[in-house]
Amino acid sequence: MLLKNKKNLLLLMLAIIIGYIVYDSTSQPTVDDLQGGFREVAMYRNENNTGPIVRVYAVTVEDTLSKDMARYGDLMPYTKYGTTTVYFFDAGKPFPNSLTATEPHFDKKFAPNCLAVYRKDANGQVSLDKRPHKSE
Repeated sequence: MLLKNKKNLLLLMLAIIIGYIVYDSTSQPTVDDLQGGFREVAMYRNENNTGPIVRVYAVTVEDTLSKDMARYGDLMPYTKYGTTTVYFFDAGKPFPNSLTATEPHFDKKFAPNCLAVYRKDANGQVSLDKRPHKSE
């Protein structure tokens, strides 16, 4: 009788742990949870799998004053010793549909429409530069 109760208790604990793991993995925040009308419109990733991985994104924003730009950048994929760069553009103005490997990663004619640039460097340091092309 004691052995049967221990087995049931063990099965119940196992079910609770599995349930928690499933809940935790499906309830993580995503970019869809953010306010501001974010939409990824272009992406570049270098093909080098032996060295630093470079990821560059162009994202349009409906709410140009959104405070979630840094959170959006934090949710983007990042590889240790690689870099992740996210360019934010006003959704109501022209924006790039493609990105390249070299900076500024898009045609300069779109630079005035760039609201902010999120960068996460090879050391994991994060920066958010609002109005990065203001002087151009």
